[in-house]
Amino acid sequence: MREIVLDTETTGFEPEQGDRIVEIGAVELLGHVPTGRVFHEYINPERAMPQEAFQVHGLGDEFLRDKPVFREVGQKFLDFVGDAKLVIHNAAFDMKFLNAELGWLGLRQLPWDQAVDTLGIARQRFPGSPASLDALCRRFGIDNSNRTLHGALLDSEILAEVYLELIGGRQPDFGLSTDHGASGTLENEWRPQPRPNKLPSRITAEEAAAHAAFVAKLGDDVLWPQAVPEG
Repeated sequence: MREIVLDTETTGFEPEQGDRIVEIGAVELLGHVPTGRVFHEYINPERAMPQEAFQVHGLGDEFLRDKPVFREVGQKFLDFVGDAKLVIHNAAFDMKFLNAELGWLGLRQLPWDQAVDTLGIARQRFPGSPASLDALCRRFGIDNSNRTLHGALLDSEILAEVYLELIGGRQPDFGLSTDHGASGTLENEWRPQPRPNKLPSRITAEEAAAHAAFVAKLGDDVLWPQAVPEG
């Protein structure tokens, strides 16, 4: 199963009020294992960066001025994503921005059911506990010391580790199925079951009779007949 762990950085909170995406970072997983393939783009938002947003991610006007605009990377992003599940922390925020940017260009929208929201999974698993990315890193002992500012690619790499822990760890089960739904549980999970019937003995009747005759010759004082129950 192919999944894309994804994060974005933006100029604010509302695309309908003029806010734009300024960074996309995405990490590819196959069977919950990172493949090394990533998608990463800084994007010129074609507007000034608010100070509040700059303090979050540190991406300023001067740095972004010579970066491509979204229309230059939108189709490339869609080609990378394909129909893979999108693993996102607080998926509603990123999906809102991505679909706004794609919609303005007349490109294909991302279906909401394509997203797996790790924030929702965390709140379901640990009700009442902090569910931010930093809080989950502390819970699972994941090193996020490089996360002094938000960064889409770094956060995606960290989220990939958090996601694996949320769904049960790097080796959550010895089940044969790796198909995980949005709830983080295994579907059609295989587990070993007792055999309905015992396997037939590999000893032939002749071998059993010969062994019984041998033991009988040893006399009544040997321990073998006492240690091995009949049947």
